[in-house]
Amino acid sequence: MVILSIENLSKTLKDVPLFEGVTFGMDSSERIGLVGPNGCGKSTFLKVLSGRIQPDTGTIATAKGLTCSLLEQQPVYDPYHTVEDFLYESDHPSCALLRTYREILVQHPVVDTRLHQVMEQIELVQGWEIETRFRSFLSELDGPELNQAMETLSGGMLKKVAIARVLAPKPDLLLLDEPTNHLDIATIRWLEKYLITSGTPVILVTHDRYLLDHVCTAIMEFDRGFVYAHPGSYREFLQRRAQRLSSEQAEQERLKTVLRRELEWLSRGPKARTGKDSGRKARIEAMQDSLASDIQGMAEFTSLHRRMGKKILELENVEKSYRGETVVQPFSHSFSKGERVGLVGPNGSGKTTLLEMIYGRAESDGGMIDVGVNTHFGYYDQLDEQIDISKTVLEHIGELAEEVSIAPGQTVGASRFLEMFGFPVSFHRMPIERLSGGERRRLHLIGVLMRSPNFLLLDEPTNDLDIDTIRRLEDYLMDFAGCVLVVSHDRAFLDRVAQTLFVFNPEGTITEFAGGYTDWERAVEQKPEEKQEQRVQETRTWPVKREKKKGLTFNEKRELERLLETIDELERKIGGLEASFTSQEADHATLEQRTKRYNEKRLELEQAMERWEYLASKDEP
Repeated sequence: MVILSIENLSKTLKDVPLFEGVTFGMDSSERIGLVGPNGCGKSTFLKVLSGRIQPDTGTIATAKGLTCSLLEQQPVYDPYHTVEDFLYESDHPSCALLRTYREILVQHPVVDTRLHQVMEQIELVQGWEIETRFRSFLSELDGPELNQAMETLSGGMLKKVAIARVLAPKPDLLLLDEPTNHLDIATIRWLEKYLITSGTPVILVTHDRYLLDHVCTAIMEFDRGFVYAHPGSYREFLQRRAQRLSSEQAEQERLKTVLRRELEWLSRGPKARTGKDSGRKARIEAMQDSLASDIQGMAEFTSLHRRMGKKILELENVEKSYRGETVVQPFSHSFSKGERVGLVGPNGSGKTTLLEMIYGRAESDGGMIDVGVNTHFGYYDQLDEQIDISKTVLEHIGELAEEVSIAPGQTVGASRFLEMFGFPVSFHRMPIERLSGGERRRLHLIGVLMRSPNFLLLDEPTNDLDIDTIRRLEDYLMDFAGCVLVVSHDRAFLDRVAQTLFVFNPEGTITEFAGGYTDWERAVEQKPEEKQEQRVQETRTWPVKREKKKGLTFNEKRELERLLETIDELERKIGGLEASFTSQEADHATLEQRTKRYNEKRLELEQAMERWEYLASKDEP
């Protein structure tokens, strides 16, 4: 069942076209992930779908009575209101009815006709259950109490409350903008499971690659004003994107060759051009227009870090308590050159506190922090507190350094440095307050790196960054010769970057674990008694007595031969459909039909492959 139909949608902000001519249909069983660079229009697209802002062109048609809930990156709330009040501030129609009901009770304590009408409407949409579900979600998420003031909540708690409010009305469509920001890994996994099992269609923007791959049934890619639809998982999207970019590059090279020849003709002078070639000028202009505009690409993260001494950082029985509650129990560690350590644990378990004590923003209650003479910290915090948002982008970077060393003997000016990291000249005079959340975080990050640190303290570095920027940061950290201490709830990021984990436990202890996040997760999930049982089973079942395989029958041999032809044919059809998804010339009106056919052929291929593998193994001597 189609619940959402978009035709020729476009939107321009800040005189920059974000997306144009977007046409697609969404089925009730779909979960769509939006990916693309910061500032490309993903958040704006969600706001257009929710009705918060209007498109410049195009139409949005929805199934009759369809309700949707939007989770914004930064929830808007009254700091003096309670968590319970926050629920009724939702713009979902059912919550609006509940808000009206409460207002009438306050203004007119005596039951009147208007109150009866609102109560009947609430009953009709089963609105009374929303409060119960809100409390239930808060309990499952280990969230705050209903009477707690919103201004007292941490970033993680605020996000939990916002998620509970979005889910409570049971909307027909969920629109989620960076739902994992500030959440701990346990909550992210809860959300991941809910999105898969609830059956609610969802369109989400996230940088969490594991969430994208596990949850999404389709990906929509925002790229230079175009939006490309990719059925399938995030992993399949990456493969198709690589094919599309390769195809585009080949076409651009062909156009450049033709254009060069045409320009050579144009430069020969009037005598070389006859009347019958009067149309060549127009063709040259058309080819110039068809060449893709230069992408404001971003260089790999780079900086000149300083030499480290023999002593880097010594922690000896460092501890911290707040209001009589232990946050960090005595902890010791001696850092070696090149260590990359990930800090994991629930929200509020002391991860940021440890970084603050090391950097000197917070005093430890006991123990010793001994910093080497040649150790220079670069601290990338969550709040970007050191950035004056009233200044322009260039002013901010220029105040940090007029020139930046990017390699021995190689320096670049502040303006060129900004261009290297995806801030074109058009951004340089722009006030920082006008940047998107991801653009502001990227500006903060390059400001930290340009100081040439040799010990990086990173607190949730992937929040609000786009996936391409995260990949570049990962590559930079893996080649970084200094030390890295990073707080992150991004499982893919931790798997790539961290060699060791500091696991923060609820009682304030810190456990060291050698390996990445997935290694630790497997170790935790496999309990000691299960490991012992596994060893016992391995002892009991070895050596394995293999059953003698039976050969193929005559009909099975013929089937095996035919299956190879079937598999080849299915792969050819699937390849053709995949090519149509990345083609700008494909008919958008047939997208839904092609997507359905693609999924059917994929299923047929999987079944054919399984049957072929069974018969092939049976045919082995």
